[in-house]
Amino acid sequence: MDDHKQAVMEYVETHRDELVKLTCALVEQRSDKGQEAGAQEIVTSELESMGLDPDVWEPDVEELRDHPGYFDTSTYEEVGYEGRPNVAAVVGGSGDGRSFALSGHVDVVSADEEEWTYDPWTPTVEEDRIYGRGTCDMKGGMAANLIAARALRETGVDLAGDLVVLSTIDEEAGGTGGALSALERGYTADAALVTEPTGLPDMWIASAGVLYFRITVPGKSAHAAFGFEGVNAATKAAKIHLALDDLDRERKARIEYEPALVQRPGAEGEVTNLNVGVVEAGDWPSTLPAEATLECRIGWPPGETREEVRAEVEETVQAVVDEDEWLADHPPELEWFGWSAEPHKVDTDEEIVQLLRGHAEAITGETTRYAGGLAGLDERFHNNYYDVPTPTLGPRGGPLHGADEHVEIDSLVETAQVAALTAIDWCGVVE
Repeated sequence: MDDHKQAVMEYVETHRDELVKLTCALVEQRSDKGQEAGAQEIVTSELESMGLDPDVWEPDVEELRDHPGYFDTSTYEEVGYEGRPNVAAVVGGSGDGRSFALSGHVDVVSADEEEWTYDPWTPTVEEDRIYGRGTCDMKGGMAANLIAARALRETGVDLAGDLVVLSTIDEEAGGTGGALSALERGYTADAALVTEPTGLPDMWIASAGVLYFRITVPGKSAHAAFGFEGVNAATKAAKIHLALDDLDRERKARIEYEPALVQRPGAEGEVTNLNVGVVEAGDWPSTLPAEATLECRIGWPPGETREEVRAEVEETVQAVVDEDEWLADHPPELEWFGWSAEPHKVDTDEEIVQLLRGHAEAITGETTRYAGGLAGLDERFHNNYYDVPTPTLGPRGGPLHGADEHVEIDSLVETAQVAALTAIDWCGVVE
């Protein structure tokens, strides 16, 4: 290992406590439901302390709406983007080397405090773990990115290419106001790394496509005692629900994706999923409901486009309509809303993938497995729309979105080391 790399490795290790404190500081800034500003202030302060000039901005929906990857996220619809900034900073390269981006998000999901052993909004350090909402997904990874950038700066590594640090919002709701906004603002690179919690040295090289849709089924209200005078919308909706369940089973039997099983072995036979998550009908037991609504999510691994998946759903619903006299005369409305993400995958032969794999295996002493394809990720924006190869590699911990979420401190150190060493190899160094 050359002197630059050795110095960076040692810097990260000796600043382990600073990495823990930074992760804890980010966790203390509650950032669910559009409250990312406090966490972003910490990120901004850290970047400024390195002598950088961070760019802090709120997303502009009108500038994004025509992008093929854009959709209105649920968080945007609920609280908008005012007071919810993204943050970016660039360490300018001193030569003509390739640029490299370290990317992460600071938003988190809500927490059911009654399920937690710990206070989800107060970080707790026990042995080699930090507990708290966002420790693993993904404020620990964001802190590792910042420490990696600091290690390169303070050990005097003069990168030949630009190093871009991105801290974005809105990822949990779909990322269009976060990562997409940053990329559209010009913060692209020749390669990027997102430090989501993959269980280093494992690497995610794929994400799922995700679509939301709503089916509104008409009926005809009547008193239950005279139900023959009406049409129960809930009963008609149930026919569609059952047909969607059949489609889900057929897709599960047909579609396979090996990296998804590496990510979660229990996903065998379940790498695609169609879930009817919301069912609403009626407001009184003695009245036939005049309308019923199904709200659904369908997710799938790389291999199909959004258009192909939409067509299967629409054909399934239409088949029910064609066989039902009432629905044929009173067709339901099918609306696509919210999440609208294409899947992505990264070729494992990409140089950036192999660099990350080499460093991850050398630092952990374990073998990297390629995984992914079960969830929608910000990485799709980099890969699908900007031709930026962007794998995902980050700390160990869990349960993601669950009670007692935690991250392993050793893996935060390893993540920062891998990120910094990869930046040296990818960007090059000016001696």
